[in-house]
Amino acid sequence: MATILDGKAHADRMLEAVRQGVEARKAKGLRAPCLAVVLVGEDPASQVYVRNKAAACAKVGITSIEHKLAADTPQAELDALIDQMNADPGVDGILVQLPLPKGLDSKEALHRISPAKDVDGFHPMNQGLLLEGLPGLRPCTPTACMSLLAHHGVELKGLRAVVLGRSEIVGKPMALMLLEKHATVTIAHSRTRDLPAVCREADLLVAAVGRPGLVEGSWIKPGAVVVDVGINRVEDEALAAQIFTGEPKKLVALRTKGAVLCGDVRFGEAMLVASAVTPVPGGVGPLTIAGLLTNTLMAADQNR
Repeated sequence: MATILDGKAHADRMLEAVRQGVEARKAKGLRAPCLAVVLVGEDPASQVYVRNKAAACAKVGITSIEHKLAADTPQAELDALIDQMNADPGVDGILVQLPLPKGLDSKEALHRISPAKDVDGFHPMNQGLLLEGLPGLRPCTPTACMSLLAHHGVELKGLRAVVLGRSEIVGKPMALMLLEKHATVTIAHSRTRDLPAVCREADLLVAAVGRPGLVEGSWIKPGAVVVDVGINRVEDEALAAQIFTGEPKKLVALRTKGAVLCGDVRFGEAMLVASAVTPVPGGVGPLTIAGLLTNTLMAADQNR
């Protein structure tokens, strides 16, 4: 049976390090870091994420500012708000919550954020620094995943890693960070030929495609480490019966609540094959917010 990589416990360790960093700033007479979050529209999932971020900020002593805009806000108004926050010396980090409502250009908004305040690590300048292996604000989720692997002593040098997913948010930066640690990396995706065979080559498999239960136990190399970045909502009982093999509690929860969360990996099957697996929920999810606040402290220290 595989070891469960507890993302919640590691997120708590990361947040404690941030809290100590905030206290160290205050001891030097510096103000607490400030994170400004922009929420456009009323997407329920986005509202939950923003509330969780605000709660985490309060826990570690980071000042949190929230800007709520209507779903029909024009691009020019959003851009003007970002410009205002860029110019505000009291704001260290800026986060525009995605997805944005239809009619708004997310790339335009993200690229408008000052690279020095881009705590999501999505600005082309920060992505370029990552590509060159230089210090900068890096995407939160892959950064936190790397921290989790390091904490558990996963030796990446020479390891064969497969990153399933090629997004700018997780897949591509994760691959670059693994390369930086001397892993041999393959990026796979929906058009990869014989995807199960490619996944079976991995000593480390990172799944980040957003497809519930895509990765079966038979896709996993015995003894591999599996990092499941996917967070998917499942409501279909037929699908659940396929992907929750060995997880009867998930099926009970689905019938009771009408929906259940799962990752891109069939957790019950993976536990029988892998050496270590991140669960969903409780795995990568909590790490992302911890990574965000780590970046906010870093931005504040750079901005003073």
